[in-house]
Formats: sequence, C-alpha cells, structure tokens
Amino acid sequence: MVFCSPRFYRFTEATWEAFSPPIFVSRGVCHPGIFKPMRGIKVKGLSSLRTPVSDGESHVQLSIPLVEEETGSSSSVQSTPEIEKNYVHRVYDAIAPHFSSTRFAKWPKVATFLNSLPSGSLVLDAGCGNGKYLGFNPDCTFVGCDISEPLIKICADRGHEALVADAVNLPYRTGFGDAAISIAVLHHLSTENRRKRAINELVRAVKKGGLILITVWAVEQEDQSLVTKWTPLNQKYVDEWIGPGSPRIRSPSPFTLESIPETENNSKEHEKDTESLNHMFKGTMPLASKDDSSVQNQQEYFVPWHLPYHRAEVSGASACALANGLAKKDDNKGAVVYNRYYHVFSEGELERLVSGMNNAVVVDRFFDKSNWCIILQKTL
Repeated sequence: MVFCSPRFYRFTEATWEAFSPPIFVSRGVCHPGIFKPMRGIKVKGLSSLRTPVSDGESHVQLSIPLVEEETGSSSSVQSTPEIEKNYVHRVYDAIAPHFSSTRFAKWPKVATFLNSLPSGSLVLDAGCGNGKYLGFNPDCTFVGCDISEPLIKICADRGHEALVADAVNLPYRTGFGDAAISIAVLHHLSTENRRKRAINELVRAVKKGGLILITVWAVEQEDQSLVTKWTPLNQKYVDEWIGPGSPRIRSPSPFTLESIPETENNSKEHEKDTESLNHMFKGTMPLASKDDSSVQNQQEYFVPWHLPYHRAEVSGASACALANGLAKKDDNKGAVVYNRYYHVFSEGELERLVSGMNNAVVVDRFFDKSNWCIILQKTL
C-alpha cells in the first residue's frame, strides 16, 4: 500500500465543489486534503472511513467501494484489464520522470483550442500526464487528472491542481466544466466499450455547450519506419479479457511479457520472443508475426519505451519490472525497455465511437501529426 504526501495534490476552494469526494481514491487510499468533508457537502460513506497510522502520520483509508456513477456502467467496463495495469499504468509509473522530460512541446492544434476558450473557463485535462497543458491559457482555470501517481506528483510540484483518477470513472460532478481535453489517452484503453465509456465521461463532466478535444494515435503514421519497431498483436482485446481489480488495487499479473528491443538485427530474437509470448497467452491472443498478412490491418501494438540505465536507478520500479519479466534490459542501448499497450485508431473510428451518443455532436475533425482528432460539443 502506498501513502502519498498531501503536497501531491492542490485544490482551491473554488474548484473543490466540482468534485465528487468519494472518488478521490488512489489504490484504496484517500489522501489528506482531497477526501475531506467540506461545509455544505455530504460525503457518502464517511462513517465507514478509518485512520491507520504510518510513520507517525495519519492517513485516511477508504474501506468502501467506489460510488456508482450517474451514467451507469457494467463492472466489466469499469474494471481495469490486466493488459492496461501491466503495460500502461505500471509502465508510466516507472518511467514518469524520464517521460516527463520528453514532454514539453505544445501541439499547435491543442494550443489553438485552449486559446479559443472564453476567459474564465474551467478546463478538465483527463490524462494530463506531466501537466504540460495545465495553465496553458492564463485566462482559464485548469484541473488535471491521470492514472499515474508519479506523473500527478510532477504536476503538483509544478503548482498545478491535479489528482489520480481513472479516465473511465472521472471524479467530477456532472456538468462541472466548461471544456475538456483528452490528449493521447484513449489509445491506451484496450476495449471499445472502455473507449466509449471514457468519451461518455468527458461529455458528462462538461456543461451543455461545452467543447471537448480528443486526440489519439493514428494507424496512418506519417513515419512508417516507427511502426516497424512496434510489436503487433494479431487479435483485438474483448471484454472477456477484463479481470478482477481496479486502478485502486493493482494486483500482480498472472502472466509476464518480455519487451522487444528496438534493434535492427533482432529478427531471430523477435521470433523467439513471439513463440514464448504465444505460449504464455496459450493461444488466446498471440502476437502477430512481422510477415503475417494481418499486420497490414493491425491496430493493437506494444510500443517500446527505452528508459536509460542512469534514469532507471532513480527508483526501484525498474528492478521490480525486470524481476517480474515486465521489462527487459537492452545493453546495446544502455536502457531498460518497457512495452506500452496501444490501440491505434483508423480513420473515422473516433466518430463511430460517438455516433450513438444523443448528448454530443462532432463539430470538427482533423488529422494532425499522426493523430486523429475530434472536437465534440455537448448538446444536452
């Protein structure tokens, strides 16, 4: 169990009332300064809270399940699949400082969207990462959230308001914001139902007339040489892959995968690793061979992240990942290699996900820097 210092998160009195207090949970722990009764706010389940003591400090631990969202959802959609726990959540926790050091440039299209918002707008950044867009428009108020505690700590250390939260179960009251952004997030969700749920949550969280910008990686990558360095999966994940647990409790994985290093002469190693992975998955979801004809229509990938050895020494996360087989050393590059799960989107796929929604419409769509992007407007 991990307890985080209150300084990880900052909230003003003006923005506190936008939140649903029972959702301020990270791995089953309610953080001081976040989950607390405010005057005029009734917290459901408050009587079920208890206060364990650790290292001389008091921490409030939530002993009740999360509250059902207004929009409703099956438990299979809200539960986090093992593939996301191991190849999204744990990876970004481990690489957070290095990842953050590479994420500083603002995409022009995102900047244009944020600068177009009316002065005084309250903007939600769902999947804010290191918070590079938080506070971008000084005339707006920004609140960020991300599934990675280390990334949220980086946001807080920079003075931003941010919290740990799941994209498919946002902790905001319905209609709290004037606008929202989801930049390079949905492609980390492994089922179509979870991607739909994340979009529904964004729409739910903004007011009528509110705008939502969503960007995702595209199948149609401008630099196709990058795709050759990715490890393709030859079958889409389905809801049956969703196992027990949630982002609050990241249980050990029943299987492990080794990463495929980005090297030019690794064809034999790739074949060996592919056979090993196929055996681990017991035929349920094997990896695709590089010469498999299905690769041309591929949308599911493991994308490597090389964490330099000198950066991997910052925490024990990499040592644990190596020991558990969730990462691999690449001595040629002097790095620990992690795999990140991606579902890359085809043209029109984002629009199809929102086509059945009766409370939002697509007001713009475009392709930018190998990303498909849409802007939604809430209508009800």
